[in-house]
Amino acid sequence: MVTRKSITITQVSRIANVSTQTVSRVINDRPDVAPETRLRVQQVISQLGYRPNALARSLIHQRSYTLGVVATGLDYFGPSRTLIGIEQQIRAVGYSLLLDLLHHPETENVERILNRLLSWKVDGIIWAVSEIGNNRTWLERDTRQTPVPMIFMTMESRPGLATVSIDNLKGGYLAASHLLEQGYRQIGIILGPWTWWEVRQRKRGWQQALEEYGLSVEQYQMVEGDWSSTSGERAFRELLNQYPKIEAVFACNDQMALGAMQAAHRAGRRVPADLAVVGFDDTPESPYFWPPLSTIKQPLVEVGARAVQELVKMIEAEWQSDQVIQPETFILTPELIIRESSLATSST
Repeated sequence: MVTRKSITITQVSRIANVSTQTVSRVINDRPDVAPETRLRVQQVISQLGYRPNALARSLIHQRSYTLGVVATGLDYFGPSRTLIGIEQQIRAVGYSLLLDLLHHPETENVERILNRLLSWKVDGIIWAVSEIGNNRTWLERDTRQTPVPMIFMTMESRPGLATVSIDNLKGGYLAASHLLEQGYRQIGIILGPWTWWEVRQRKRGWQQALEEYGLSVEQYQMVEGDWSSTSGERAFRELLNQYPKIEAVFACNDQMALGAMQAAHRAGRRVPADLAVVGFDDTPESPYFWPPLSTIKQPLVEVGARAVQELVKMIEAEWQSDQVIQPETFILTPELIIRESSLATSST
């Protein structure tokens, strides 16, 4: 009698009348298995109570089948959604996740974090930390010596580094272009923290759209927030004080847009009759703002999944053919979502 303790993948393959490789593909939910074969293997696994032995798998292949992920800012919508995409895709490809959080991305000891992940024998590392201030200066000296593949997210592309980002410049351009097409010309912007690369890109896109319409861009049209709704409310009050002709505002995230709408309401400005508003992110709550918020939708889950897919390609190429894939840059495109808050013909 086969006991649960002694069940192996070989026994599963023998009873299901398939190879051990086929059983492995089923376990890892690989698509290259015929439906009837997959069902037969799953039935045998269920009948025997087989559970894959991750430790044995690592010892046999001399790999951990684990990806290290360094992240920060999980209290913000963008980073948290990106991490969901990373986790879902890591599970889908049969790897495990080892997460390390950077709480102070500008000052934290990067070498300590890298050494910790490498001590756990991770097969690759996803650096899911936004480019903030000078927190990328370590790249030149450290990544060349990292013995596992790495991929970087939310940062400007650089030669020799694999990166996956969202086109934040395009997002800012789409937001401002939409407001211009609605007939608005006095358009302000509520920025996130200026040290963030994404913020500088969104501002560039906003400015590019205005300049294409022959409009000058002045400092009084810009106020910096900190991503919170409270800062959006404060920023709009400042904008209104220094830019009383303002007709429309682009807030660099939905939370600050919500704060701006609150401040506008308290100042007696109706949205969109007296002020058009566009946010950035397309949070689940944005359709339920009053009025519903026009925004730039980021493919956040997709960008996390893409980072995993590309990193696994790099890892598999090294293990299977001893080849190194040349690092590439992948930029995903955001989408303009139009709702009532920015429509010149709407009224509330």
